[in-house]
Amino acid sequence: MQQISRREKPAVYISMNQIIDRYNSHSKILQRADEPSQLDLHEDSNCARLREELAEASLWLRQMRGEELQSLNIQQLQALEKRLESGLSSVLKTKSQKILDEISGLERKRTQLIEENSRLKEQVSKMEMQVAADSPVVYEEGQSSESVTNASYPRPPLDTEDSSDTSLRLGLPLFT
Repeated sequence: MQQISRREKPAVYISMNQIIDRYNSHSKILQRADEPSQLDLHEDSNCARLREELAEASLWLRQMRGEELQSLNIQQLQALEKRLESGLSSVLKTKSQKILDEISGLERKRTQLIEENSRLKEQVSKMEMQVAADSPVVYEEGQSSESVTNASYPRPPLDTEDSSDTSLRLGLPLFT
């Protein structure tokens, strides 16, 4: 076999020292991966703290609902009662404000509807005057108000074959 000089050694030939160095560095990396890092320890403590806060908040919520009160002493029960009264007071205040806001809104709407109603009454009055001015109907003395209304505002004939309904018509028709 031919001897290969150092310069001619292909990349496949690696010295034993290089292999050992690589092995040692790799095993150190693996050992570090097995050891918890500072970040891992910090995350674990955060997780434990958050679990504890969640448990306390869950217990507090159950107590606010009236559950699990047996373990509380009188002072704790009084403190809970005070928190509940404060919360209830806030709820009632908010509810009252919403009701007052709704009443104010309804009063504004009522005012708008009254104004619109007045405006519509004026329009009807103007239209009645215009219709009266446009139609030269002469009313005879002694004519009943029904005959005057029927003469001024004719309506389509009623089907009286099977109908015995009595009807009362109030107001003036705008469109016939």
